[in-house]
Amino acid sequence: MQSAVVVPETGPALKDIGHEEHGHLYHVVLLDDDEHTYDYVIEMLQKLFFLPVELALQHAIEVDTTGRTVVITCEKAEADFAKDQIQAFGADPRMPKSKGSMSAVVIPAGNTKLA
Repeated sequence: MQSAVVVPETGPALKDIGHEEHGHLYHVVLLDDDEHTYDYVIEMLQKLFFLPVELALQHAIEVDTTGRTVVITCEKAEADFAKDQIQAFGADPRMPKSKGSMSAVVIPAGNTKLA
């Protein structure tokens, strides 16, 4: 008796399935302003992204000294959600001139310039 070996076909649809499910990565970039304290930035990053205080402080220093900091890198939908969360966090109660949330932008992970 002879047994037949069945070899599954691997067409383009099976090879590319991972590429279809996962898109390109994007940076969520927090932008500096003069209406929010370090404490606000640290608190926001801890609450929204569950960052430890030490890492949140590093981001606060970076955004203050360079004007921006990449707080998370992820796929587009998650990046847009993270940006929206930052922009909805609210004013800094420690600063009377703070009228709203900080700003953030989403840029492709390979991009080093802000759009």
